[in-house]
Amino acid sequence: MKIIVLNGSTRDNGNTEFLARLAVEGKEAKIVNLKDMQIFPISDKRHDPQGFQPLHDDYETLIKTVLEYDAILFATPIYWYGMSGIMKNFIDRWSQSLRDKELNFKEKMKNKKAYVVACGGDEAKIKGLPLILQFKHIFEFMNMDFCGYVIGNGNSPGEVKNDHAACNEARVLLEANPAQH
Repeated sequence: MKIIVLNGSTRDNGNTEFLARLAVEGKEAKIVNLKDMQIFPISDKRHDPQGFQPLHDDYETLIKTVLEYDAILFATPIYWYGMSGIMKNFIDRWSQSLRDKELNFKEKMKNKKAYVVACGGDEAKIKGLPLILQFKHIFEFMNMDFCGYVIGNGNSPGEVKNDHAACNEARVLLEANPAQH
């Protein structure tokens, strides 16, 4: 299984990235740091006669790369009880990909395995559940297989290492049975 990790953290070597790396340790995986890419916010042109116009950023290249993988691990810190802005910009742009007839986006995303790693403070394992539900809805819309998630407790750099349960869950995440979540 070819795995791509989409790291939505804006911090180098942060808690979210730590858990994501635990999840893919020993596996063939490509890690993409969204903060290092230029992905413009969507300008909604779904109902304009001209439709979406190309934006000159890194999104098109990235989405074509994502389509080459069997599994996608979405890694995001929990920012204000939701996904990071750079992760949201990336997913918002899917509206553009859905209308690109040459890309055949929804068909190519169908049945890809999807995983989520999220990390935050302020009772993250409870208050992060709406974020997981948001991803679940996204994956259902795209007909992707939501195979599991881990929510880690960590706010300050390195703090998630003290969340032994989350670290252990991350180590086995990619073997998770979709029926478990």
